[in-house]
Amino acid sequence: MSAVAEALRALDAALRAAGARWYLFGAQAALIHGSSRLTADIDATVAWDDASATGPLLAALRDQGLVERPAGPEFTARTRVVPLLHARTAVEVDLVLGGPGLEELFLRRAKEHDVEGVRIPVATAEDLVAMKILGGRAKDLDDVRALLAANAGALDLAHVRGVLGELESALDRRDLLPALDAALADVARQ
Repeated sequence: MSAVAEALRALDAALRAAGARWYLFGAQAALIHGSSRLTADIDATVAWDDASATGPLLAALRDQGLVERPAGPEFTARTRVVPLLHARTAVEVDLVLGGPGLEELFLRRAKEHDVEGVRIPVATAEDLVAMKILGGRAKDLDDVRALLAANAGALDLAHVRGVLGELESALDRRDLLPALDAALADVARQ
């Protein structure tokens, strides 16, 4: 079993023990949906409303060998991210404490996938495209193009456009839908 699969197994066991629902997103999820960028870290979102009451969650994570990386409770309260390290494999995990809104939608839509015998909930390809366009980094946009190419004809682009439109309205931005159109044009030219 790879180090990533072993860390995912520990993360899944910890979050189930804490009674929390979760999903994988980021580069590992993009790989599952056809992206080719390699990465050794894990990004996940857990349904956890109160960022100041993470004691039971952290205890369950520690029981499975996931320890906090130095950042402190102030960082988690401000960012809603718990930086972790799976001690046995040294795989880094960024665990986002999800709240209401889009993260709930992504959680409801997540589908289970098998990763080396570990069944884990993974954000849909459509939701990953929206998340990565919002991220906007060069590597995120590379992932968007790879996801669009790998899932050509199978993606619900109306859903992606709807999510991006909501984000543009909520964040007073006008660059997300054009970024999707640019990525689609890039893929069409390949």
